[in-house]
Amino acid sequence: MKAKILIVDDSETDRLIIRTILKDYELTEACDGLEAMTILQNNNEIDLIILDLNMPKMNGFEVLIELKKNPSLAKISTIILTNYDEAENEIKGLDLGAVDYIRKPLNMQSLRKRIDVHVNLRNIQKSVENYNEILEGMVRERTQELITTRDITIDALIGLLEVRDIESSNHTKRTQSMVKLISEYLSKKSEYKGILTEDYIMELYKTAPLHDIGKVGIPDNILLKPGKLDFEEFEIMKKHTTFGVEALSYNLKNEQPPSFIKTSIEIAGTHHERFDGSGYPNGLKGKEIPISGRLMAIVDVYDALTSKRVYKPAFEHEYALKLIRNESGKQFDPEIVEAFMEIEDKILEIVKKFNPEA
Repeated sequence: MKAKILIVDDSETDRLIIRTILKDYELTEACDGLEAMTILQNNNEIDLIILDLNMPKMNGFEVLIELKKNPSLAKISTIILTNYDEAENEIKGLDLGAVDYIRKPLNMQSLRKRIDVHVNLRNIQKSVENYNEILEGMVRERTQELITTRDITIDALIGLLEVRDIESSNHTKRTQSMVKLISEYLSKKSEYKGILTEDYIMELYKTAPLHDIGKVGIPDNILLKPGKLDFEEFEIMKKHTTFGVEALSYNLKNEQPPSFIKTSIEIAGTHHERFDGSGYPNGLKGKEIPISGRLMAIVDVYDALTSKRVYKPAFEHEYALKLIRNESGKQFDPEIVEAFMEIEDKILEIVKKFNPEA
């Protein structure tokens, strides 16, 4: 396909010379900058501009400035035409985005050689742009496939919990929404801005329901016991954290897991760790506990307090807040407790939305 070149010059003679030299290219002409901009705005297929600097109405410098303002037009290679005594204009034109200059009076052989070089460069640039578009399309398609795979995997695991009556769909929606709400609130604070990114918050939202996936390995007589667990029963119940980690880590060996699996493992394995180091299964303390686990810890306890269970009635929102305040610095991260209290009205909205008994 022939390259498309726009010749912009107020000199009919110079345009004629250029036309003669470049007759095998597809040429369009303009006699001033205003006409050139009109052509460019209506024709996005121009490959190269040959631009005179000294023109009435709108000179070449003004055209270069307008080209820079428009990302699609800025890609077009522009060669400026200058007189032999205009070294400063050449430098100024190059500073404004021109890729080369040709001096008048025009040397036909030199003009042809330079135009051929820049047309070839533009063709290479277009090939790279097309290739990049293809790659970006492949990346988008692959990314969507990974997102779909992630969501199917998570939904299947959540379904396993719900089938065993370990979790209700409303519990899933509440905990997801609360984790997302607190994460978004904390992300506005400088110390969390680089940690709680938009992508990571979405990952926390998606994986939060898997915090108790290990409970599928707990016997029903313990899991669904209507009363308080005795010591031996509680020791078995505590194993749901390690069961969850083992299930989510199955067959990974030394391979780096997908990001959402890594986050799921963190949540499942650390949401019963305590900020003071007295939690389980590993007795992690303070910021040793991943933020995913620290967030899930407070959300899980709050939802357990405000929900009816086989062994207890649902507690009032204010009473649950009081218990959580009392555990600040002990069971829970004080910074997350503070954030929780600052948005407790929005937390209550989530409870009312997804808890029919609230």
